[in-house]
Parts: sequence; C-alpha cells; structure tokens
Amino acid sequence: MQKLKLLFTAAFLLVSLLTMLSSCGTKQPDHTFEIGKHDFLLDNEPFQIRCSEMHFARVPKEYWRHRLQMNKALGMNTVSAYMFWNFHERTPGEFTFEGQADVAEFCKMAQEEGLWVILRPGPYVCAEWEMGGLPWWLLKHDDIALRSKDPRFVEASRRYLKEVGKQLAPLQVSNGGPILMVQVENEYGFYSDDAEYMGEMRQAILDAGFDAPLFACNPKHTLKNGYRADLFPVVNFGADPKGAFENLREILPEGPLMCGEFYSGWFDTWGTPHTFGNIDPYLRDMEYMLKEGASFSIYMAHGGTTFGFWAGADRPFKPDCSSYDYGAPINEAGNTTPKFYATRDLVSKYLMPGEAALPEPPAPMPLTTFAEVSLSEFAPLFENLPKAVKTDEPRNMEFYDQARGSMLYKTTLPAGPVCHFTVGAANDFAWIYMDGEEIGLMDRRKRNFDITIPARNKEVTIEIFVHAMGRINFGKEVHDRKGLNAPIKFVEGDKELTTGAWEVYNIDYNDQWLASLDYSEQSTSNEKPGIWKGTFEIDQLGDTYLDVSSWGKGLVWVNGNCLGRYWNIGPTQTMYVPAPWLKKGENEILILDMLGPEKMTISGVDTPVLDQLRPEKDFAGAKRPKVDLNFSSTDPVLSSSFKPGGETQTVKFEGNNSGRYFAIEAISSHDGKPYAAIAELDLLDIEGNAISHQNWTIAYVSSEESIGENGVAENAIDGQTFNHWHSRWSSTSPGYPHLLIIDLGAETSLSGFSYVPRMDENSPGRIKEYNIYVGNELVKR
Repeated sequence: MQKLKLLFTAAFLLVSLLTMLSSCGTKQPDHTFEIGKHDFLLDNEPFQIRCSEMHFARVPKEYWRHRLQMNKALGMNTVSAYMFWNFHERTPGEFTFEGQADVAEFCKMAQEEGLWVILRPGPYVCAEWEMGGLPWWLLKHDDIALRSKDPRFVEASRRYLKEVGKQLAPLQVSNGGPILMVQVENEYGFYSDDAEYMGEMRQAILDAGFDAPLFACNPKHTLKNGYRADLFPVVNFGADPKGAFENLREILPEGPLMCGEFYSGWFDTWGTPHTFGNIDPYLRDMEYMLKEGASFSIYMAHGGTTFGFWAGADRPFKPDCSSYDYGAPINEAGNTTPKFYATRDLVSKYLMPGEAALPEPPAPMPLTTFAEVSLSEFAPLFENLPKAVKTDEPRNMEFYDQARGSMLYKTTLPAGPVCHFTVGAANDFAWIYMDGEEIGLMDRRKRNFDITIPARNKEVTIEIFVHAMGRINFGKEVHDRKGLNAPIKFVEGDKELTTGAWEVYNIDYNDQWLASLDYSEQSTSNEKPGIWKGTFEIDQLGDTYLDVSSWGKGLVWVNGNCLGRYWNIGPTQTMYVPAPWLKKGENEILILDMLGPEKMTISGVDTPVLDQLRPEKDFAGAKRPKVDLNFSSTDPVLSSSFKPGGETQTVKFEGNNSGRYFAIEAISSHDGKPYAAIAELDLLDIEGNAISHQNWTIAYVSSEESIGENGVAENAIDGQTFNHWHSRWSSTSPGYPHLLIIDLGAETSLSGFSYVPRMDENSPGRIKEYNIYVGNELVKR
C-alpha cells in the first residue's frame, strides 16, 4: 500500500509538473480578434480599424518609433506593414530580416506604441516599388508567368512566405502579438481572374503558420475577379465611398465594411505635376466612413522616401520619383501638415466608446543646412568600367545576373553608307556613340528604338550606354527586362549588317565598384556619364534637403547611403537626407550624372522643393510632338453614349477592328460642362481579354491639364483609377469635342474596350456621347 501511495504521489507530481511546464510554454493570448457579422471584434467588442499605411522600408529605422508615434497622434489605432519581397530576398534563397529589413522589430515597436498591425506580405504588393516587390531574378526565366500558377513562381513565393512566417507568425494576436489580419496578394483582380491562383497564395500563407483572418483587396470595379469566399474582401478607393461599399456588398452581403487603401493623395512621376491631394473631398469621404462605422487604411498616412534604386515605374512607362511624400498627412520628413491636423480633429469627433483622447504629436526632428560647396573630383564612367563580358549576341540585363543600374554595349561596325540601329526595346534610356561622339538617344517614353547611323569611310566603334530606371510595378508590364531587348541589329535597307564581337559591361553601382573609382580634378562640366565626388561640413546634426536643381539626371550617395534618383525635369528638385545618415564634421557625397551638371555644386537647404516642373530640361524635347490628324475619310467604328455614374463600362464592337491607333472622341459630358476626363481605358483583344499596355504611347491629345493638377493623357492608360486624364482647365477651358489617340505600337485586332469614368461623382468630366476610331492612318507623323 505504501508503495502504491508513493507511486500515486510521484505520478501526481509528474503530471502537475508537466502541466505547469506546458502552461509556461503556451502563452495565452491577451486579446482576441475576429470578423463578426456586422463588425470587426476585438476582445468580442466592435472595433473600427483606423489604419495608417507606412512602409518601414521607406523610413530610416532610427525614425520608426517617431513615425509610429506620429501615426498614433494622427488618430490611427493600427499600422500597415507592407513587405517588399525583393527587399528581403535579393538573391534566391538568401533572406535578409535584419537592420532596415527587420519587420519583426517594426511590428513589436508598433505594439509598444499602442498600435495594432495589418500585415501585407505579398508576394506582389505594387506600392510604386521596383517591380511591385517581385524579385528581378524571376525574370531570368524568359517564359515565366508572374502572379500565376506557374510552378516556378509559386515555388519561389512559397519559399519567401515561409520565411515571412518564421519572422511574424509568432507576432499574431493569437500569440499575444499585434498582427490582426494578413493580406493575400494585392489587387489581383486588376491583373487577372484566377481564383485557383489566389487559393495557392492563401494556402502558402496558411502553411507559413498564420492563423489570423486572411483578406484580399481590390478596386471596386475588379472585386469579383479572382474572388474566393475563404478570403475576406475589402475595397480600395480614393473617392465615392458609398458607391464603392455598394459594390463590395455584392460579394459581401454581411460583415464589416473596410477600405483597404483610402488615398490621401497620389504619388509623383518624373515630368508631371506634384500631387498635393485635395483636402476637402478627402475629409468628406473619411467622415462618411467614420459615421458609417466602416474601417479604413489611409494610403499613405506617411509616405517617406523610396531610397536607393527601389522606386518603380507606372505603366506604360512613367518612372516614379524617389520622394514618396504622396500629399500625405505626415510629410516626407515625418512632420505635421494642415492635412495632419484636419485628420486628427475629424477623427477626435468619432472615437470609439471608452477610447482615450489622442496623444499629442512628438516633437519634429531637427533640421540642418550647409552652404554651397563645389565638387571637383570626377570619375568618367567609360574609363572606370568593370570587366567585360564578350559575346556574339548581346542580351538584356537579367541574362547577365544584373539587378539594376546601367549597361554599356560595345561593338565595331564596318565602313559603309547610312544604316539604322534598331532594337526590340531599350529599357530605359540609351545614348548611342560612334567613335566617342553621341549620335542618338533612345527614350522608352517615346519608344523611339531606331537610330540612324551616319555613313562611315572606315570601321567605327559603336557604344550604347543604357540606363535603367525602376521596373514597372503595376499590370502585366511587371515583366520588365532592362537593357537592350532583342532583336538587336544594324540594318542597311533590307540587309542586316555583321558587326564585330560585342563587349558588355555591367555597371550596377555596388559599393565595391564605387570604392574603386579613379577620380581626377575637373573644373568644367562633362556631358558624358560619370560620378562627381566631394565633401560638405555639418556643424549640427539634423535632417536636410540637397538642392540638386543644377544637376542633370542620376543618383546621389551620402556617406555610402543611396538617397535615390534625381532628374532636373522635376517635379522634385531636392533630395531628403535623414540625420542618421549624416555625421558632424566632414561628409562624403557622390553624384552620378548622365547628362552633366550646369554647376558642379551642392547645398543643404531646410525646405523641400517637390513641385517645380522644368519641361525645357527634358532631353526628349517637347512632350507632345506635332502630328497631323487624318480623319477626313475615316468613319467611326462606333458612335454611342456612356451611361451616367462611376461604374466601369465595357463596350463590344460589331465584329473586330484592326489598326495601330485607337481614338476616342468625346462629344459631350453628362453635366453639360466643357471638361472631359477618363480614369482608365483598356482595349480588348479578339477573345475579349485586356491587352498589355507595354508598347502604348499617347499619339495625340487635344487638351490636357498639366499645370493645375496631374491630368496628363498617360493617366488614362496607366492602370490606376484614382488619377485621370483631364482636359485643360487652369488656363483656358476648351470645349467639346475632346480627342485622345493611343498608339498601340503595331497593328492590333480589337473587339472592344473598357472605360472607367472619373471616380469622384461630384467632379466634372464624365463623358456622355462619344465616337471611337480604329485604324493605321489616323495620325501622320
């Protein structure tokens, strides 16, 4: 009996010990979060998500806490953690989650500041980031289908998401962390309509260890594309919340309403006006959501800066500025704006029951300046080349395992008469030299990929210097291979010429190459590409802005940190330098310039210049070349009227029509005013599918607004529905008809088109009557 008692006691103690150890190893969550029939439920109580979009990769890590505190003071209770796959896996299988890429630290810091987290890990995210966050090395497969069930894409995505899970699954609310929800993909309905693919991505996130509610976001006109009942849907918009939520209710009969991206402003592209973001409609639409109990995420609450080479490009090709100020409530440098205080005052009126008053914003970061200094050391690019790759067939950048930067292609051409150098594409700008003298320029914006080579009485050396901007981040065009793309040839009449062997130099501006440059003193500007070097003194640490208005086009490094790109055409004429990247005393600066500066000087100022356009500086010349229209003998393929309202309208032709040019002639508006606007046009192939915008340019537009707002014609074909083409209004206001002609790059068979009206129903420009023309001779250049 005594032995039995001892065994029973031992067993009881063992079970108690195991239970105690088990309970110690399993942390019970402090909070619960779920999606209810009417509300999001935090600890079983209704919770309205007021989320701020802020990208940790666009804010120096030293400033994360300050910016989170700013978002809390703005009135937000949640922050979005957008992840850029290519920021974490720059080489296949090698992952970085340290330093600036430490997303777990960012989420923990948000929790410490009293903010919940919505995780948006991709694999695709857009965000005006290089290739929408997808890694460049996926393009090494010539035939890969991105964002599809292509096994190569799915396998790579799964590998990445598994690593994300290792970092962040322990930080879900179910484990006592701040992560409430996880997004699957991003605006996939705009890209395609494959619900099985969305299921693959959903399963990859589940397999990575996430058990938080999963959701998908889309613009209102693509909500049904790729829809799955096992992914909670939210809608993205920048205007008309009532209409957008009505669209959402078509696939979400019950459950909380949420705007996944509520646009506070818009991003800037080189050569177009800066977007400040109209404050009145922004506040009006936010108040509608606050009153209705709808949740939202302000995109952007704080934009920050796209440092380095990470800025992407809008489609068909509109390179994004490095400043991501966005017209957001918190400006690029993390300071308050009138929009900040207006947002804060509005949110304060609609706090949830029991919610504490909003904290005051933290003190702004100090500023510093420095007087103008000269940069006198110069390293010519063509005299500091890396080792050449020799080949008989030059290829694109990705073929040579190059992620970014520039390429120099070099060959010899025999004596002979005038000939032409043609390529499939030069992505993105290519300067052509013959025996060291510039003879032509290829500019992707205009798709002028044919250069005349003068007659030669001897063998000559041909050099093609190609500089890449960021890869397109939206639409099918993310398949964006840099450098020269095939076919690459010299032709004389119908005969293709034979060249000498090619030498290819891959210049990616890595730290080792920059440190190896050979500089010499230079007292005058140099029109060939090169890097200028100098120093400046700082007495007191603080943020500053480099005045780069006297420089041409290139990139800047300060103390080894790449600030991003500059371009004298604007609208950005300064570059933000955060104080943590400076030091008291001497600071080193390197400036890559491909055009040559007007003055070899630089200064640090205390005020950014984000809105100064200088189109006269554009090496491409006039934005709109003069063309002759040829409509006299052309009948419209369709004359009709658009329905009123903001819904997407798809129009089918009677039979197919072929041509290089597509023209829409707006005859009248629904409100009777003289203005015309189009948020987006898509053209449909003979099977009814939207065709790629990759080769499109604007051939002609009768009127566009490029001073009072960014209403340029390219906005009608960029895939973004928040911005729009708008006829001129800030100076003259020409009346109807308004004509917009798209050059498709080649004769194309069309079965119809889709038209997205301007989003804001209270603004003018929605077209009523129209004519459509399709043909090869509508424009005479």
